[in-house]
Amino acid sequence: MAKNIFLNLPVKDIEKTNAFFTHLGFGFNPQFSSEQATCMVVTDNIFVMLLHESFFGGFTKKPIADAHGSTEMLIGLDAENRDAVDTMIAKAIEAGGTHTVAVQDHGWMYSHGFADLDGHQWEVFWMDPAGPPAA
Repeated sequence: MAKNIFLNLPVKDIEKTNAFFTHLGFGFNPQFSSEQATCMVVTDNIFVMLLHESFFGGFTKKPIADAHGSTEMLIGLDAENRDAVDTMIAKAIEAGGTHTVAVQDHGWMYSHGFADLDGHQWEVFWMDPAGPPAA
């Protein structure tokens, strides 16, 4: 069974990508970072490898999707509470990201989304630990 998760995303500019996600409060593991890639730490066991497009291309035979024009995946991040969702979205927009979807408030679940500098879509959400109301 896997102990860690490494998501790999292509990016155009490592320096700007680092600045963007640092503004959102993420840290990076220098052990797995270079001029071609940076390792963003999400949790102790979840990492996002942000790879320069030219480096990323060496790991696949398929064309690299343009995330500004198509959705290759949705990346979901849970937050402590509703305010934390709003704070992360505000920071993403301040750092040059864009809104992708309007706020969704279902009472027990609250979410909002942004696209990073390369168009990757991130959904930030809070869910009530009690779960949805009984039907």
